[in-house]
Amino acid sequence: MPATPVPTATASAPAPPAAPRPLDAARDRLQAALTARHAALPAAERALLPAPSVVPLGAADTLGTGAPDPYAAERPAATVHLTSRAVLTGPWLPDGARPESAGACGQCLGMRWQRLRGRTEREALERRHVPHGATGWPVVTDWVTDAVWAAYRAVHRPGRAAPAAEEPADRALPRVTRTDLVTLATATFPLLPDPLCPACVTPRPDTAPAARLALEPAPKPDPGTYRVRPLGAYALPVAALANPVCGALGSDTWINPASTTTAPVAGTHFVRGYAGLTDVTWSGQANRTATSRRLAFLEGLERYAGTHRRRGTTPVLGSYHELAADALDPRTCGLYAPETYANDPLVSPFDPDREIPWVWGHSLRDERPVLVPARLAHYSAGVEADNFVFECSNGCATGSGLAEAILFGLLERVERDAFLLAWYGRARLTEIDLATVADPEVRAMTDRAALHGYDIHAYDTRMGPPVPVVTALAVRRDGGPGTLAFAAAAGFDPAETVSSALSEVLTYIPHLPYQVTERRAELTAMAADYTLVRDLKDHAQLYGLPEMAHHAAPFLDPLERLPLADAFADWTAVRPRTGDLRDDLALLTGVLADGGHDVIAVDQTTPEQARAGLSTVATAVPGLLPIDFGWTRQRALTMERLRTGLRTAGRRPDDLPADAVHLAPHPFP
Repeated sequence: MPATPVPTATASAPAPPAAPRPLDAARDRLQAALTARHAALPAAERALLPAPSVVPLGAADTLGTGAPDPYAAERPAATVHLTSRAVLTGPWLPDGARPESAGACGQCLGMRWQRLRGRTEREALERRHVPHGATGWPVVTDWVTDAVWAAYRAVHRPGRAAPAAEEPADRALPRVTRTDLVTLATATFPLLPDPLCPACVTPRPDTAPAARLALEPAPKPDPGTYRVRPLGAYALPVAALANPVCGALGSDTWINPASTTTAPVAGTHFVRGYAGLTDVTWSGQANRTATSRRLAFLEGLERYAGTHRRRGTTPVLGSYHELAADALDPRTCGLYAPETYANDPLVSPFDPDREIPWVWGHSLRDERPVLVPARLAHYSAGVEADNFVFECSNGCATGSGLAEAILFGLLERVERDAFLLAWYGRARLTEIDLATVADPEVRAMTDRAALHGYDIHAYDTRMGPPVPVVTALAVRRDGGPGTLAFAAAAGFDPAETVSSALSEVLTYIPHLPYQVTERRAELTAMAADYTLVRDLKDHAQLYGLPEMAHHAAPFLDPLERLPLADAFADWTAVRPRTGDLRDDLALLTGVLADGGHDVIAVDQTTPEQARAGLSTVATAVPGLLPIDFGWTRQRALTMERLRTGLRTAGRRPDDLPADAVHLAPHPFP
């Protein structure tokens, strides 16, 4: 049957009128009004004041995933940005700003602003939806124009210094001034240049030579301290990291004054990944709000670096078979069970002949560059071809230099591996007598937990490497909702490791009973059908159900209970006591290598971190058990180490039989 011909327009048929674009009419009015005011200035002032260039913001995608931006050519040099609710003037440089800060452009502002929009708005902009309506909005009145013009002249006049009350790192940055279209209120915010801005950054290929890590000396304040610099030493641009116009990490931070165990501070923003928009939350959990806030910003920067590569480099493309001589085989890091790939539409089996993106890392064991699948190094990046696993932030860490970041990334890998071996292997552990820990904050934390009706336990959870690993368990005395809460930590100082594990578990105690009560029916269904456990929160909240408490029986029946010093006496004998952190890293790397594991680090450091004196890495230790969330997506259950780990750690005489595996979702939060 012949195809039906498609009618074509004749030369005489008039073209349909183009639909008006949202914000365009208001943009044209504002541009004309500001241009007229600029032209009316005295010649001397006009020569010093750049001509205003207005673009709309919020009616087209600026991140490059949606429909083409009709203002893409003008946006980088634009000095005024019209949204449906406000006018943004900038970026402009305050007097005294560093010359390199001038890298922020109008495109940087548009990208940062768009990332702060809500889920519905971002999906509309970034998924090629055709915008409708708002063609007569906003109404640009004379007083709006007057207010915007006054702000424009003010920020471009000499002597426009940044407020002295700001952090020094903020004062050196470009600025954006927001004028509200309803109230005419103005507010000014610092702007960090965007490392993914196509106008400011020319991508360069990722290369093996650039991946080689030369670890500089990392002198420690004293032999028992493992953070080279104190928390307050980092030049964090806190106002640029969290503000409602162009915050790099989110629009704000919030505290929880209702928490009676810690003083948490948190923030959040959406990240576009292979699974759509994901709400990425970052937080700090300490005993003081100021400390928690700085910890929150550091975690936020770590996640910012880990979700996507922001170093101005393009990945290497190729199949594993093509690149095998230089590449990490992702199968050594664990894959899901065959039935997961058969039943889960979001994942596909690893295919060594399929082209996927790779990034260069560095093997500390072999001292050579190694290609790592981008999916394993950046956990929100990925393409359809490499959806063989959903990675998370496990093994990512931030420090004052590469050695510090790698050390803490490896410690997290060791901690998660040990916790999973203990959980799935029903290992009986040595309990640490918390009364023997000299740190007064540990006593304060156990007292605060007791006021909530919880007893706190801590266990030596080491599984081979001698470095202290501690699991903390909070048990509700009356067995009510919020029955159990788990946390873990690893570190070189036993007392600090105990304190870290307790600090984390205490953050869950005030909220867990309410979360379990609110989700009781849903969690009860999960207890009957583990395949319903799909998200991170499900794992921890499931064990808030009283009927799940029996799964913690091995923890509540420890092998013995020892003072802290006795529990880690063997570690004390081998613990390095030098003044260079590289010696501590060398010990941990050597222990892992002696266990048959490669040790790989991928530098994730972003320009924002580098200017603050920070480094971030993703570490990979093939063969260690990785943490996963969702019962059907547990790589640990398929890996050889789950069978051999307890034996090689000296915790059982034989390999773990298949019928002895504790087949229940882990409770790791």
